[in-house]
Amino acid sequence: MKNKLLKVITGLGLLGLALSGCGEDSREKDSYEAIMGKGEIIMGLDDTFAPMGYRDSSGEIVGFDIDLANEIGKRMEVNFKFQSIDWALKETELNGGNIDVIWNGYTITEERKEKVSFSSPYLDNSQIIIVLKDSPIKNKADLKDKTIAAQQSSSAVDAVMADEENVIESFNNGEIVQYPSNNDVFNDLASGRSEAIVVDETLGRYYMKQNKEIEYRVLDENFGQEEYAVGLRKSDDKLKQAIDENLADIKEDGTYDKIYDKWFEE
Repeated sequence: MKNKLLKVITGLGLLGLALSGCGEDSREKDSYEAIMGKGEIIMGLDDTFAPMGYRDSSGEIVGFDIDLANEIGKRMEVNFKFQSIDWALKETELNGGNIDVIWNGYTITEERKEKVSFSSPYLDNSQIIIVLKDSPIKNKADLKDKTIAAQQSSSAVDAVMADEENVIESFNNGEIVQYPSNNDVFNDLASGRSEAIVVDETLGRYYMKQNKEIEYRVLDENFGQEEYAVGLRKSDDKLKQAIDENLADIKEDGTYDKIYDKWFEE
């Protein structure tokens, strides 16, 4: 009886290892051929991140990254499907196969490089500090004992955490108050619950332009320069190459500049 039980347990163990191996092989497989076969790339985004990718007044997803992706999709002869995701779970969604790319003002960071592969960078950005116009805050030093907010799992949080002066320790409670979306972050500042916020410059300046009824001010100091790129699974070398080649082409032939001018007037 013991021998039979041992054989059953051993057999189940081997089956588990085999299934585990199959799953691992599937995750490590380049998905380019499968994507081209179905003619669709699923793009994960935070649909509140204007002007990169967001829902307009009619509920349609629009933005700079959307136009850029659609142009590259046209050249690759595939369609982009835009899928809203929880931004805090973006790498999990990508590596779990629920989306094919992260493309929504996605900043290159060392931490993210451990989880994903990045395309060539296509847009410069910085992490700016915004306060209300009449705020006494003039620089980073003035953030001491103040309540500071940013989007959860964003590069804004990463930039503050990586600050060489370790300024976060001087914040109220030694932390950043984090919200699911940048809309929540701006609302927190406007209501006075936070006294300063840290956001991507592209989003921040666009938001302020669209909400002129509230007077904001951008500090001269910021939390560093960075670059946006497309995030892909580390196994998707062919897809990365295709996106990189088409990004280079649209920059060379002037299409990129036309899309840029549409979304960034200043």
